[in-house]
This record gives sequence, C-alpha cells and structure tokens, in this order.
Amino acid sequence: MTDKTKKLSRWYFGGLSSAGAACVTHPLDLLKVHLQTQQEDKISVTRLTTSIIRNQGILALYNGLSASLLRQLTYSTIRFGAYEVGKQTFETSGQSLLFYQKLLLAGLSGATGGIFGTPGDVINVRMQNDIKLPPELRRNYKHALDGIIRVIQQEGVRHLFNGCSTATLRAALMTIGQLSFYDQVKIMLLQTGYFKDNPVTHTISSVFAGAVATTLTQPLDVLKTRAMNAKPGEFKNLMDLFLYTAKLGPFAFFKGYVPAFIRLAPQTILTFVFLEQLRTNFGFYPSDI
Repeated sequence: MTDKTKKLSRWYFGGLSSAGAACVTHPLDLLKVHLQTQQEDKISVTRLTTSIIRNQGILALYNGLSASLLRQLTYSTIRFGAYEVGKQTFETSGQSLLFYQKLLLAGLSGATGGIFGTPGDVINVRMQNDIKLPPELRRNYKHALDGIIRVIQQEGVRHLFNGCSTATLRAALMTIGQLSFYDQVKIMLLQTGYFKDNPVTHTISSVFAGAVATTLTQPLDVLKTRAMNAKPGEFKNLMDLFLYTAKLGPFAFFKGYVPAFIRLAPQTILTFVFLEQLRTNFGFYPSDI
C-alpha cells in the first residue's frame, strides 16, 4: 500500500487553503482592522462587535470578504507556491533543508507574495474600515475588483501599493513564522515517535506557528493598516508614519494584538489542516515529477 504521507503539495494548494480559511476567520480580521485604525477612545472587542451588528447588521462582519479572497489568491498562492516549489527543488531524497535555509526561503517567498498581494490588501482594509466612516465619506466599493478599478481611476495605480514596503516586510516575517516554523515543529514532533502525520500533529504545529507569526508581525501589521487606510498625503513616508504611531505610546504598535492572534491562530490552523488534506488526497509523489 502506498504511503500517502510521502505525497507533496502542488504549488497552488496554499492559496486555496488560505482562501478557505479566510472565509471562516474574516470577521476576526475585520475587528482587528477596526481596533488598529481607531485613534480616539479605546473600545473592547465585545463592544465593537456588538456595535457593528446593532448598527450595520451581522453581514457587516463580512465587509470586504471579496477583497480578502483576492488577497489570499494572490499573496498566499505566491508565497506558499514559491516556498513549496523551492523546497521540492532543493531538497534531496531523505534530506530536508536545514532550518536556516527554510527561514531564508520563507522570507523570500513571503516578500514576493507581499508585493503582489498589496493591491488586494489595500482594498481589503478600506472595505473593512468603511462602516466606521460617516455615510458621506464612505468609499462604498461594490466588491474587490470595483475597488481596484476605482482606485486606479480616482487616485492612480500607485495608491494600490500604499504600504507596500511594510506589507512586504510583514509578509516575509509572516511566512517565516508560519511556513518555516510549521515545518520545523512538525518534523520535531514526528521525530519523537509519539506523534503521527495526522490532524492532531498538524494542529499543534500550526498553533505554534501562529503564535510566532503574530509576535513577529504585529507592529508592522499596525503600520501597514494605517498606511493603507490613510488619506492621500497624510503621511510623507514610513518614518513619518512610525513617528506618528510612536507618539500614541509603545502599545500603539500592538493595537489589536489579541484579536490578531485570535484570528491568526484559527486562520493558521485551518490553512494548514486544509493544506494537509489537499496534499494527502490530491498531491503527488516525488516519483511523479
């Protein structure tokens, strides 16, 4: 009988898995964006959720879902795909990459995905934040593609890449935290002999990876969200944005940390559980290459 644990993932499985996970965790992502962009009185996650549902209806928690899916199908497809193809290219039979090599590969893959995923991320942040604005100031994008077209027409292509530098660095750190640490923790668990290549091991590995990724990326995530939601000319450059945020206090860089982890943990778990199921059922063996 053929061992399915030896199967490899196809390059696009990561994008599909991330999109599926985004459908489940999108409300948590929306709450995170709201907490990061608020500048006045602090409001708890519970109060914020209640306020959105009471004023806008429960479907408002899914504002920007089309943009979130667009982002995952660009950003995550590229970063997962590049990482997977890189591993399959450089790993020899029975000899996996060293951990530092996985870190470098994940960083490069994440940075590449971050660049191409920025337009979807810009529209995602704007659509999620729209319901906080007065009716006369709302952008009211119908869906992600409508948002991209209107930004190009009204603001220019350059504004689709607002926050690209922070998004790219964040994507590199996110991919390092998620992919390389997931792989490493999974290998360590399997080597103990107490774990098998099953959903339990996948879940434990992904929780650890999610915690590392959240810790690495939260300050950059805050800066990225503020940059993407900023009005034209509000910030001169990244340093201006950094100093503005720093004036609000050191904890301003970690606004929305709890919902970020609460969102990223299930997002990471679901992504890798979906990915492993796709690999097991629809992947291929090295001999098929």
